[in-house]
Amino acid sequence: MIGVSAQTLRNWDSNGKLHPHHTTTSGYRYYSDEQLNQVMNVKPKNRIIIGYCRVLSHKQKDDLERQIEIIDNTEESEQQELVEDLVQIITVFSCKLQGKRANKAKKLIRELMQEETDGKSHKSNVDPKQCTEN
Repeated sequence: MIGVSAQTLRNWDSNGKLHPHHTTTSGYRYYSDEQLNQVMNVKPKNRIIIGYCRVLSHKQKDDLERQIEIIDNTEESEQQELVEDLVQIITVFSCKLQGKRANKAKKLIRELMQEETDGKSHKSNVDPKQCTEN
């Protein structure tokens, strides 16, 4: 992210220039956003969150209000944000899956209804006398 090699990070750690936020048992170094901003000379700015919410009709006003509640100015941990993002992704995919199931069910019903209609028209073309004569 900051354009330096892993060896440079090791050197900075040993020289005291930049110590990792935490290190795993396998030796991986992790740095916080604040540390990276400091190294890159990025000064934290007041963040402004701008949200774009919309619905297609007035009947969906409740949906609009729910969208507005998603826009939140409170600070969350990175882990919380990731969990919420994953939940949203899972929700979208489950809705798509349900939609596909619903479409398959509708298609199957249409096919069955068509078969029923075709079967009735086929039966009505059969002469009942022919069935008894054979």
